[in-house]
Amino acid sequence: MTGVLNGRTALVTGAASGIGLAIARLFAASGAEVVGADRDARVAALAAEEGWRAGIVFDAADEQSVAAAVADAESRLGRIDILVASHGVLTESPVAAMPLGRWEETLRIDLTSVFLLARAVLPGMLARQDGRIIAVSSQLAMKGGDGLAHYAAAKAGVIAFVKSLALEVSAQGVLVNAIAPGPIETPLVDGISEEWKAAKRAELPLGRFGRPEEVAPAALLLASDPGGNLFVGQTLGPNSGDVMP
Repeated sequence: MTGVLNGRTALVTGAASGIGLAIARLFAASGAEVVGADRDARVAALAAEEGWRAGIVFDAADEQSVAAAVADAESRLGRIDILVASHGVLTESPVAAMPLGRWEETLRIDLTSVFLLARAVLPGMLARQDGRIIAVSSQLAMKGGDGLAHYAAAKAGVIAFVKSLALEVSAQGVLVNAIAPGPIETPLVDGISEEWKAAKRAELPLGRFGRPEEVAPAALLLASDPGGNLFVGQTLGPNSGDVMP
């Protein structure tokens, strides 16, 4: 797949670690000019190490920060052909004991941010009648998760948002899709109990969590031409067999 993204530009959020980092690396290796963005300040040094065009520190849940980050990325890249929203937060809490603040924080970071990012890149994509928007959801959006109702609800919202936006803009050349990974060995799962993770591994037909580099090729497919040309409002599921639609 080397060179499949030659001449394309990409903004990848959550690029300092996990799935976002794996996607940014794969896109760059496939010929894209990449700007990585993350709330983790290490993204700037990482971008220099990886040879990306830039690393931008931003808050994906803040409207002004998102607008500034997208404008910065556009100025560095000339345009944004591909947006990958791969950032997120994951905590564990039963509904009966969940503070409202935790619920609201999860929806802001995992759902509202996707809207903010998509809205910010859409004017340029629609003007060119060309673009790809890829949002990272979760298989828990389809099956729920014990102690993870806030996370599952936010990720289900991402899938509904992707489908709705795809209906709005696909005829204008902007293809919008989602990836719903199963449990992946990333820093995101560090806040989840070992008991939960052990129980989840036992449920998986594959018997193990995935690795970020096993998810990134799904994003490359959706971003590529002609590989991703017929995917409209779809959700790809690299999930170790946890969900079989």
